[in-house]
Amino acid sequence: MQNVNVHEAKTHLSRLLVMVMAGDEIIINKSGKPVAKLSPISHKNAAKRKAGLLKGKIRISADFDAPLPKDLFSKFKD
Repeated sequence: MQNVNVHEAKTHLSRLLVMVMAGDEIIINKSGKPVAKLSPISHKNAAKRKAGLLKGKIRISADFDAPLPKDLFSKFKD
């Protein structure tokens, strides 16, 4: 893990990102105190989504987009 100050982080952001993509973590300090961490995003555990997985398991009623009853609709007005 490497520590850098804000000025160095701004000046060398591209170099730091290359290091992060290689798996390193970078701590950014302001006035000598850590304020942020650059770390790689893990895509290893990201689940692959499959279209149509719930087909036939979800039902939307025919009146789903019908207007609300007037008494209920009036409660949403300013």
